[in-house]
Amino acid sequence: MPQEYAINYGAVVLAAIVGLMAVLFMFLTNYLLAPRRSSAIKGLPFECGVPAAPFTWSQINIRYYIFAILFLVFDVEAVFLFPWVIIYLKSAPIVFYEMLVFLAILLFGLLYGWKKGMLEWQ
Repeated sequence: MPQEYAINYGAVVLAAIVGLMAVLFMFLTNYLLAPRRSSAIKGLPFECGVPAAPFTWSQINIRYYIFAILFLVFDVEAVFLFPWVIIYLKSAPIVFYEMLVFLAILLFGLLYGWKKGMLEWQ
């Protein structure tokens, strides 16, 4: 292994050790300085300044889940499009056809969801 690789790995190991020590220092500082006054009220769930209501069962429509999944799929598509453009500008045209296949699969998913009525909000 060339010496340059060893130097680069040494920097990574050193950064990991410094980061681990910083995290441990913060946990130790919190443990030593944090007040410890427990009470029954501190153990209750709390959200937005309103005490928690008793548990009531509610049904959540599956459309929210499907809509979120479709959003994530097309959000991930947008994340992949930017690096593709950068690579496409510097490489062979085969990358263009690979991205067309990727977009065709996503378009098929969109059309399938649309046909099944998953995008209609009622």
